[in-house]
Amino acid sequence: MDEPTAYTPPRVWSWNRPSGGRFANINRPIAGPTHEKELPVGRHPLQLYSLATPNGVKVTVMLEELLALGHAGAEYDAWLIRIQEGDQFGSGFVAINPNSKIPALMDRSGPEPVRVFESGAILLYLAEKFGAFLPAGRARAECLSWLFWQMGSAPFLGGGFGHFYAYAPTKIEYAIDRYAMESKRQLDVLDRRLAEVRYLAGDEYTIADIAAWPWYGALAKGQLYDAGEFLSVHEYRHVIRWADEIARRPAAQRGRMVNRTWGQPSSQLPERHGAGDFAALTRDKPQE
Repeated sequence: MDEPTAYTPPRVWSWNRPSGGRFANINRPIAGPTHEKELPVGRHPLQLYSLATPNGVKVTVMLEELLALGHAGAEYDAWLIRIQEGDQFGSGFVAINPNSKIPALMDRSGPEPVRVFESGAILLYLAEKFGAFLPAGRARAECLSWLFWQMGSAPFLGGGFGHFYAYAPTKIEYAIDRYAMESKRQLDVLDRRLAEVRYLAGDEYTIADIAAWPWYGALAKGQLYDAGEFLSVHEYRHVIRWADEIARRPAAQRGRMVNRTWGQPSSQLPERHGAGDFAALTRDKPQE
């Protein structure tokens, strides 16, 4: 293998050329909106603006789980944010999430709308609002510990391993090795925990599982970055058992479909405005 050309960083970095890779057209070193665009508002108390990436799936699974428990106040409109087209830089979206990342939630159930951004914050907000999927006592401490473990760990999986393995314009051996090692270490952390307990916080399914499943469940099943063989994910049998158990939950199956625009047409529900949309408006159905 040829040695890569040595790179010496300048004393002061400047943004003077495209970075390359799959997301180069939306990467920039500044925040704020790039264009004026108001967001649509539907009829339900909760308005979600998202895409069915792992971070987006966390919230739609949570909402579907709350509805399955009978929490009518968790009804929601899910609007599609096309991140590769820069929808997240519209003025309306930036007003909800100044970080311009999906998902973003507006709770319009009270006298004043409440904005919530960052997927972990949204899960915690909804769990406290509805009193569900957040246990008490020692289990609460476990739940929150694993929730924040996921929030801190997944960037190394997605922005680290996923970027350099699947999306970077060139394959860099050092970067791929570095983040493959970290991704396998994280899987081992989960596998050791799930060898001891049914769910991450113990016997009870919680927001910690809802947060981790779209990332690590998909990874362990070979559904993320086409990297299952490369990472030998079959070794993590306890993670696979946990992932399969959650995947059998009807609410998880529905949540994974919302704001999805790829894969089997029957699995795609680009927008969701009511429970009946799962039967009527997936991409395999005739569109008006």
